[in-house]
Amino acid sequence: MNKRLVIALGGNALGNTPEEQLELVKNTASTIVDLVEEGYDVVIGHGNGPQVGMVNLAFAYSATNGGGTPAIPFPECGAMTQGYIGYHLQQAVGRELARRGIEKPCAAVVTQVVVDEKDPAFQKPTKPVGMFYTKEDAERIAKEKGYTFVEDAGRGYRRVVPSPLPTKIVELPIVEQLVEQHNVVITVGGGGIPVVERGKGDYEGVAAVIDKDRASAKLALDMKADMLVILTAVEQVAINFNKPNQRNLDTINIEEARQYIAEGHFAPGSMLPKVESCISFVENTNGGRALITSLEKAREALQGKTGTVITR
Repeated sequence: MNKRLVIALGGNALGNTPEEQLELVKNTASTIVDLVEEGYDVVIGHGNGPQVGMVNLAFAYSATNGGGTPAIPFPECGAMTQGYIGYHLQQAVGRELARRGIEKPCAAVVTQVVVDEKDPAFQKPTKPVGMFYTKEDAERIAKEKGYTFVEDAGRGYRRVVPSPLPTKIVELPIVEQLVEQHNVVITVGGGGIPVVERGKGDYEGVAAVIDKDRASAKLALDMKADMLVILTAVEQVAINFNKPNQRNLDTINIEEARQYIAEGHFAPGSMLPKVESCISFVENTNGGRALITSLEKAREALQGKTGTVITR
């Protein structure tokens, strides 16, 4: 049986425009197919921060500036970005597989991820999305639609949405079937479309953004993956980052990782959720490991030559 890898792609693997993304995913596809060649069954999760903001902004701007289009609910914006990012990835990966003579399909699954509506994140929205508004417009929209707005660095007011924890991946059985047949699968795009469960098989989308590393860790855990691989902009995790005494980390255990978190070494909007996601996966598996490295160094890292490995 092939070893299973769940890969969480960082924003550096994708672009801010469809054209830029089409170019960048060529490199991404090459790395993914490298890992397929190493004999792994590969499952891919990815972010959608810039993309979902772009879609949300475009529809919001058009709806409020005479464009004649409706404002699109946030879960639908997530579904749209899952669709077109998945389309670009499966095209690029499929092309690279064919170029190397590997007979293996690649498919993207539009994926819903259940969150708990009692999650404290819903009481404290923090994730900025969409366009900037004047204070007056923000107050009017907040009153009309119940949105939450915050002032953003002197540039105006932006809507913020919650970032709850993932509790269940709705399409997991389908993903499992595809992986068992050794297909390359793209899933939990953008952390998944956040939904709450109203009854058996009854899901309702909510305005939120699930962290893609946390969703990928949940996926890796549920699929009993051998390793969670988080690909980001840096080759290794470091303590004292960007300081004269910076030290890159080769291998750390959960206890050391928690100590570094307590000491404040990892930035909340950057490395912290990646390390926390790795801890969540490793501590709940029997022998599972997690790896954080750059897209370019993924193959070398899986061969033990670089990257940061987190173990029990």
